[in-house]
Amino acid sequence: MAVNSFKEGAVSPLSFIWCRLSALAGVLLLTACSHNSTLPPFTASGYADTQGAVRIWRKDSGGETHLLTTLSPWHSGNTSTSEYRWQDDKLQLIELNVYGKPSEHIRARFDSNGELSFMQRETDGQKQQLSSDQVALYRYRAEQIRQTSDALRLGKVVLRQGRWHADGSVTTCEGETVKPDFDSRVLGHIASRQSRSSAEVSIAWLEAPEGTQLLLVANEDYCTWQPTEKNF
Repeated sequence: MAVNSFKEGAVSPLSFIWCRLSALAGVLLLTACSHNSTLPPFTASGYADTQGAVRIWRKDSGGETHLLTTLSPWHSGNTSTSEYRWQDDKLQLIELNVYGKPSEHIRARFDSNGELSFMQRETDGQKQQLSSDQVALYRYRAEQIRQTSDALRLGKVVLRQGRWHADGSVTTCEGETVKPDFDSRVLGHIASRQSRSSAEVSIAWLEAPEGTQLLLVANEDYCTWQPTEKNF
């Protein structure tokens, strides 16, 4: 994943309106009006908060839930990724990476009973142990992001990414050509960003029953690293 590419957030914060609002650890989440028992095993979603744009990929298979999230700060700060695995709803793995100077890598594994079996924090090559309070915080955040993912999936909030073209169309990472339903202000924002780039910019956006929302615009080609159902 490229980490130094220029990125720019949406023109305004996400404003989808749902039937019920739930606060999950400070992030305003939108829950669905009805339950859908036929959710696909592999999904991509996301949301915007005060720190930046969060993208979430999730796969549920054979009792295992695998989540990967990326946080792209709006204006400054380092891109970070978080990876989590559950088996039969028991947390098995937490792996966090912060790309920058200094870089940071955190890994914690848990046994089949949910007990901690390994933990390590590495900052610029220096390895440290995590405190019990830090582990507890990371476990809490893991459950928090899973609940967020549950709400977004039920609400049918879908993340899409691809290359923007001058005619307003996008070639998605899946190879489709689509025209997102952006308003004139968002189109102007993308055009302004494109005018400062020699190559076609990438965009990430969200689609939901309530509408379409631009999430990110960047020089980086998202399709080079976007997870797929086969490789995730």
